[in-house]
Amino acid sequence: MAKTRRQITEDLKLVDIVIELLDARIPISSQNPDIAKITKNKKKLIVLNKCDLANEIQNKKWIEYFQEKGIPAVLTDSNSGKGIQDCIKKIEKIMDNELKLQAEKGRIGRKIRAMILGIPNVGKSSFINRISKRTTAGVGNKPGVTKQKQWIRINENIELLDTPGVLWPKFESQEVALHLAFTGTIKEDILQRIEIAYELVRFLLGNERKLLCERYKIDEKYIEETLNQEQAENINIYEIMLEIGRKRGCIISGGNIDEEKTARIILDEFKNGKLGKITIEKC
Repeated sequence: MAKTRRQITEDLKLVDIVIELLDARIPISSQNPDIAKITKNKKKLIVLNKCDLANEIQNKKWIEYFQEKGIPAVLTDSNSGKGIQDCIKKIEKIMDNELKLQAEKGRIGRKIRAMILGIPNVGKSSFINRISKRTTAGVGNKPGVTKQKQWIRINENIELLDTPGVLWPKFESQEVALHLAFTGTIKEDILQRIEIAYELVRFLLGNERKLLCERYKIDEKYIEETLNQEQAENINIYEIMLEIGRKRGCIISGGNIDEEKTARIILDEFKNGKLGKITIEKC
């Protein structure tokens, strides 16, 4: 981690703008606080990736949130390519005044140099492939740049410094850790998977109940009756989770529910957007 930070800090001297990739479903939890610290003197663009998996209304609110903080932001879906051209246009717009000043000094035709940063699983590799049109052709060595530095041509105006490494997320609270687990940034083992799925079901019951009921063909009346049973809330929620397993045929010997298989289905279907467009962190 310390080595990565040093490398990024050193490479920042070579670029004009930093593109920070975030997961549109968890824009705050997918930010590494270190990135803000080490890039504070650089122009920045926030890219809310995986916007296709997030709630569209919340997407717009998060764009407004960052813009109010003075940070330009765009929505992208690296898998389909949605928003990639918007990202390129925004980079050029952010750098427009700077390039004009450079031109006045006689530095005409200077390329914009960019760096992409983000924690694991925000889609950085897919984004780089999309924005560079799946080419990794270098554009030659630059003054003061070692031969190991690889530059990727985005278009005639922009060059991208191949990612210098990743900064891992910081688990500043249990809530942040859960959000990262929901989206797959934190890899879970079998026991953790059941607990994480339980927490996701609890979130969905409180925030996206209709989508949960539609996906697993569960009657909302059943949900209400189960939640209102005179027993601990966690037992009620657990019963609903087992009902999802029953609906999906996760039954083992003795008619019991396979908890691990149920948990895997719930988490995988959330990650893949099969539950619908869901934003965990509301703006």
